[in-house]
Amino acid sequence: MTAVPLSELPGRPCPIAAALELVGERWALLVVREIALGADRFSDIVAGTGAPRDRIAARLKALEAAGVIARTPYRDGPVRYSYRLTESGEALLPVLDALLEWGKRHAVAADDPDRPRRYRPMSEMRAKGSR
Repeated sequence: MTAVPLSELPGRPCPIAAALELVGERWALLVVREIALGADRFSDIVAGTGAPRDRIAARLKALEAAGVIARTPYRDGPVRYSYRLTESGEALLPVLDALLEWGKRHAVAADDPDRPRRYRPMSEMRAKGSR
């Protein structure tokens, strides 16, 4: 797993800054979300995030290098991979749960028509196996 030396971080170096170096790019946590929800193929991850294909390809490589996800070939010629969360990636689920709650309270307008939708915590969904 890639670790970030605190001495190499600008400003006030701390574990939050180090974590953001690894998973703080916009699409990174959405990739983790999609894999946690059961998307294990590149095209499904792209569709779920709505991100450009090249951005997702770059995020998958970075997350794999950071030890957050692992990939396994499922087809040869051309090689295709499936993706899964590692122990490190699973440890991000409470972070996603916290962002979900914060987003519901502070980032979504009170009059948004999709606001009443029920969003279950990621960790709850994984625990029950209902991805």
